[in-house]
Amino acid sequence: MKWEGQRRSDNVEDRRGAPGLGGGGMPRIGGRGIGLGTIVIALLAGWIFGINPLALIGVMGGGGGGMSAPPQMQQPAQVAPANDKMAAFVSTVLASTEDAWTTQFRAAGGSYRAPGLVLFRGSTRTACGMGQAAMGPFYCPADQKVYIDLGFFDTLSRRLGAPGDFAQAYVIAHEVGHHVQKQLGITDKVDGMRGRVPEAQMNALSVRLELQADCLAGVWAHHSQKSKAWLEPGDIEEGLNAASRIGDDTLQRQTQGVVVPESFTHGSSEQRTRWFKEGFASGSMARCNTFEARQL
Repeated sequence: MKWEGQRRSDNVEDRRGAPGLGGGGMPRIGGRGIGLGTIVIALLAGWIFGINPLALIGVMGGGGGGMSAPPQMQQPAQVAPANDKMAAFVSTVLASTEDAWTTQFRAAGGSYRAPGLVLFRGSTRTACGMGQAAMGPFYCPADQKVYIDLGFFDTLSRRLGAPGDFAQAYVIAHEVGHHVQKQLGITDKVDGMRGRVPEAQMNALSVRLELQADCLAGVWAHHSQKSKAWLEPGDIEEGLNAASRIGDDTLQRQTQGVVVPESFTHGSSEQRTRWFKEGFASGSMARCNTFEARQL
């Protein structure tokens, strides 16, 4: 990606120099953080401790309770150092999502409110509970912020086999996709079904939510490329590889040697790459309606 020299977002808060703050349980949707992180920690736990990753995904995905974080004391937001290249990259990608989604919402007669993005190290308090670096990036609907420990990108490259700057950009765009869902009221509708439908049906709704976020990441890629022409050969392939590496079937096969489709919460590798490609090819939010799609 030819990202250097592009506009950077003003909505990035750097907490990396602050000590981790005590707080509630794992982030949850509705109070629960949503995104790629639950998959990553489940995979790593499966490797290290021999724990069934599907059980962890169920717990961290909001299938159980957990305390919400206590009220946070407001502190002045810190800005990342100007010479921090990784922070500059994240800020630039976030700015491109702001530009793309502001334009798309305006074209649809709406108004886009950009999310915040918090850089942290180790742990940090969120409105969804305590955020941990091991969870990977996640979006907290309660405070409408994306949380990232930049060390995750090393995990993405070395442990998950998805290197490249566009793979990293895809991760950010996926989390921002969850913010778009929050803006559209989709997140609240899905969360409202929790406890009212069987677990298998809730898993199926979660899959559609995650695949839609993948498609929305593709819509962002379409419009950011159209306006900036910043993608280079191999970039889209990096994003597709990242989506494939975190498909439920791939993770299940790696950790337990068997694929259990009814337990999927994020979608298969094929589904994740297909929906990203759908968004990228069409550039249309309307084409990302996974909730009415007959075939995922």
